[in-house]
Amino acid sequence: MDAPALPPVQPRALARPATAGDDATMRRAARDFEAQAFALLLQPIFATADASRGRFGGGAAEAQWQPMLVEAYAGAATRAGAGLGLADSVLRELHRARAAASTPNTGETAP
Repeated sequence: MDAPALPPVQPRALARPATAGDDATMRRAARDFEAQAFALLLQPIFATADASRGRFGGGAAEAQWQPMLVEAYAGAATRAGAGLGLADSVLRELHRARAAASTPNTGETAP
C-alpha cells in the first residue's frame, strides 16, 4: 500500500522589517526565513518515510499534520542554531536594505 502524498508546506507571510523594523524584529524575520527554507528542504525526507511503520500509526490524519511537524522541527533546529546558517546572511542584507532605504538620494555622484 502506497503512503498518501503529503500536502506541501505552505509558506507563511513574513514580517517586512527592511525599512522600519528594529533589530529584534529583523532578527526574528531572518530566523523565520531560515526555518521556512529548512522546512522546505526537510519535507521530502518525511515524504519518503513509511508512515505505516511509524510510531504515530500513519493514515490520513498523520498526512495532514505532518507538514506542521516538519515546520516545528525546522523552527526548533533554527532556534537551537542547528539550521542552515542563513539567518545571519539574511539579517546582514536586511540591515543593508534598511540603510539604503534611509539614505536620501540627492542625485549627486561621488567624486
